Parts: sequence; C-alpha cells; structure tokens
Amino acid sequence: MEGKEEDVRLGANKYRERQPIGTAAQVPDKDYQEPPPAPLFEASELSSWSFYRAGIAEFIATFLFLYVTVLTVMGVVKSPTKCGTVGIQGIAWAFGGMIFALVYCTAGISGGHINPAVTFGLFLARKLSLTRALYYILMQCLGAICGAGVVKAFEGSTQYKLLGGGANTVADAYTKGAGLGAEIVGTFVLVYTVFSATDAKRSARDSHVPLLAPLPIGFAVFLVHLATIPVTGTGINPARSLGAAIIYNKDNAWDDHWVFWVGPFIGAALAALYHQVVIRAIPFKSK
Repeated sequence: MEGKEEDVRLGANKYRERQPIGTAAQVPDKDYQEPPPAPLFEASELSSWSFYRAGIAEFIATFLFLYVTVLTVMGVVKSPTKCGTVGIQGIAWAFGGMIFALVYCTAGISGGHINPAVTFGLFLARKLSLTRALYYILMQCLGAICGAGVVKAFEGSTQYKLLGGGANTVADAYTKGAGLGAEIVGTFVLVYTVFSATDAKRSARDSHVPLLAPLPIGFAVFLVHLATIPVTGTGINPARSLGAAIIYNKDNAWDDHWVFWVGPFIGAALAALYHQVVIRAIPFKSK
C-alpha cells in the first residue's frame, strides 16, 4: 500500500524517463480486460427496472438541456444589443456547461448520452444493444420536445416564433453542404471525446492521470459551439434540433432539418470507426 500511495503522490513524475502520458509504454499495476461487445438484442433488458430508469434519466436530462440552452438562445436573440447579453460565448457555455453537469449527474444511471448521435456512435462500437439505443433515442427526442415546449410557454407563442424558437438552420451565407460538413466535423469532435474520456483501456493504462469524464465532453461541446454557431447554430445533437423544430414549426427550420440528422450520424459513425480501428489498436501491456 505504501508503494501505491507513493505512485499517486508522484503522479506523472513517476514516468519522467519514459514516453509522454497517454502512450502504451506506461504500464500501471492495474490489469485490463476487454469488455465483451453488447448483444444486438437483449430481451432481459425489457424486464429490468434499471433499463427503464436509464430511459427516464435520458428524458429528464435532455428536457433540462433544451430548457436551459434554448432559453439562453432566446435571451440573446431578443436583446436589442448583444453587449447586454451573454452573446455567442455565453450560448456556447450554456450548452457545454449543461452537458458537463448532466453527464456528471446521469453517467451512473444511463451513461449520460443526452444525444442520439452519441448513442448511435456507442451502438456502432457495440457498447450497448440496439434495443437500448432505440429506447434512448426515443426518450431523448421526447425530452427535447418537452424542454422546448416549456420555453415556448415561458416566452409566449408569438414572441417565441418571432425569435426563431432556437431552431437550427443553415445560415444564409453558407451552403447546405457547408452546414452538413460543419455538423459532421463538430459531431466527430464530440463523439471522439466521449470515446476517449470513457475508454476503459485508457483508464487502466493511465490510471495515474485523474480524469473527470464529463469535463472534456462538456468542453468539447463548448468549443464546437464557438466554431459553428455562425454556420448552423450548432446542432451536433439531433434531439436538440428536432425538439426546437417541432415546437417552432416553421418552414425554414424544416427545410434544413435533414442536415442536423445526417451530419451528426455521419460524424458519430466516423468517430466510432476511428476509435475502434485506430485508437483501440494500441496494444495494452500489463505487468
């Protein structure tokens, strides 16, 4: 025990003669076993309370996510001067901060997906069954619709529609192709961060590096919003885009809506492929 406490105290300095933190050359004492892939369909889940509890957690988290973030967008849009609001940076912080908080709260219950693209990426990587993936996506979309609906109730129907309802659209200065590309890259950044922050192999290999998984995930959302709000308003979450579009229900929101499903799902698939084929291929060594 004394030796292990010393390892913790020294931290990264223990490996100062070796390769940089995060490489396979560092070999902690903790053994690692590859978790088995999730089955495509697992009937026993349907009779488990934990399965339904996880879906409820996803619903509540996505509801709160839409409520806080769309309300923040409304506050910025309706202000006559952006200097009197939190601006784009504040909107980005609202999205990133809520993801950080909600992933932290729900990770132990449902995994804290709060995003159909994240769920889709993890499904492709065989981290959860098709049954659970479809259930999560359904609950996320319902939560998003309810969250946007509460914002509309607070703002009033007329003002809500005048302010755009927080709906995602491709900006006039950009083509739909550019918007699609922005959504693909933005979602890739998010889902790749999710894989990296929750990788059991990395946790075993780099156990001397403390990592609070929701922090890099929330920060990734923040940075992507800073980059792509001027392009698409930043979707990277089909449930967020669907909830706002349904409650806003104007043609301009539906004209571009496909971008906010196709883009995130392609980005998530590419992130899952990259992580499984390239990152997971790094050999793990154990003492």
